[in-house]
Amino acid sequence: MAERDLSTLKGDIFGGLTAAIVALPLALAFGVASGVGPLAGLYGAIAVGFFAAVFGGTPAQVSGPTGPMAVVMAVIVAEHADHLADAFTIVFMGGLFQIAFGLLRVGRYVSYTPYSVVSGFMSGIGVIIILIQVLPFFGLPTVPGGAVGAIGALPTIPARINVDAMLLAGMSLAIMIYWPVRWQRLVPAPLVALVVGTLLALTALKGAPVIGNVPTGLPPLFVPSLHLNDLAKFLQPALILGLLGSIDSLLTSLVADSITRTRHNSDRELIGQGIGNMMAGLIGGLPGAGATMRTVVNVRAGGRTPISGALHALVLLALALGLAPLAERVPHAALSGILLKVGWDIIDWGYLRRIRRAPRDKILVMLTTLTLTVFVDLITAVAVGLILAGFVTARWMEKQQLDGITAVALPGPDDGLSEDEKEALTDANGEIIVVRLRGSFSYASARELTRRVAALLPGHRAVVYDFSDAAHIDTSAALAVEELVECARSDGHTCFVSGLSGEAAATLDALGALEAVPAANVLPIRLDAIVAAKMQLTLK
Repeated sequence: MAERDLSTLKGDIFGGLTAAIVALPLALAFGVASGVGPLAGLYGAIAVGFFAAVFGGTPAQVSGPTGPMAVVMAVIVAEHADHLADAFTIVFMGGLFQIAFGLLRVGRYVSYTPYSVVSGFMSGIGVIIILIQVLPFFGLPTVPGGAVGAIGALPTIPARINVDAMLLAGMSLAIMIYWPVRWQRLVPAPLVALVVGTLLALTALKGAPVIGNVPTGLPPLFVPSLHLNDLAKFLQPALILGLLGSIDSLLTSLVADSITRTRHNSDRELIGQGIGNMMAGLIGGLPGAGATMRTVVNVRAGGRTPISGALHALVLLALALGLAPLAERVPHAALSGILLKVGWDIIDWGYLRRIRRAPRDKILVMLTTLTLTVFVDLITAVAVGLILAGFVTARWMEKQQLDGITAVALPGPDDGLSEDEKEALTDANGEIIVVRLRGSFSYASARELTRRVAALLPGHRAVVYDFSDAAHIDTSAALAVEELVECARSDGHTCFVSGLSGEAAATLDALGALEAVPAANVLPIRLDAIVAAKMQLTLK
């Protein structure tokens, strides 16, 4: 046992150190891309990385600034450029939202997000990162307006190219693409691109713009300013950060589970991520989430417990306290080359390659989400994507649920009735129709349920609604059943109900959907309902 514990500790130490080496250039790059500065990226990696590891629910996960969170933060910073304390208040509130999600135990519901929506907004974020890094790639400053602003500035590039920056960015991108996989464990490609790019900027390619002045020492403290007048305008961006950070983290948790063959605690993970983002907001750090690449690197290097994630953050803290003079000489072009590859990897190429074979409705959801992410905003993209995905799912559910409706008036060989039931129906000579409702019925099939069943009733004098095999009926379907009963009665049909029990019975009783059916006409056995209907018709 002691030997295994020692082996695990060694793996955690090596995993934490390796993850820190990978995280360093990415944190600097995301900090610059967000508009807050390189050290803000490091502070975010430290705060989120440490507290999410200590309090989170995915032991081997490494957290820190990610591409999606940096993109959202860039928009927030652009809107609050005159008062950065407001931007970090929003980061703090985003962490509060994540803690609330965890306490309300909604973590498991994130896994219900349709893949087409996740694919769309992740690919959209990848496109945004690529677009906003095109200008720095050619040595030009970024422009306001995010992806749309970057697209508008593309025609001005040829006349303003900085050749030194372009060569340096091309070299950085080439390292990211062609660095041998077998060397990644020893020296990650982002670190190589950062070091080589900085050395070239100091020697051969001195014309490339560099980061410039970077503050030294401990980070400043940003006390959240939660005034009632500002609360309303802070809620939406904070909710975006909270939702995106939660989705990003839990998706990475699933990746960690698949590699380590363990199972994470979703709600605890959200609480840990929330605490980390609250701390990031307090020290002026970039918001973060579970980072897939850093987590995979950590696990493959031997990291298995929260020690590796916490150690990665402590290593970054040591670097941050003495890194400022070196960070000042880092060229924007080197970071641009790194981020272009990151953006490319975020795009879901696997799904896009299947675009001709995948169902068209799912492709529509993905492309709509992607387009809205790039040209509108993330919250609108996800909301519209979820609505469209809901419609697509409802359409599929409607077909599946309506297959559970069968009607029998004159018995046949495959009608699922017993011999006694067939005999009773035959004696009724087609005056009684048995409508069997099998499986589940919901809002998706409610309207068509009413139309389809009502079309079966003409030509008969009595109807038996059989719920013997009904598993679930939601509110919409229950009200549709009530409408069926009312329509049948208004057309002169005598209504009977059989086999009602369990959850279906509870829903119909709670809504009073069968109040128009006399108590004597509600029977537990289908045969009894058919016999009772025949007796009533005989008496009439």
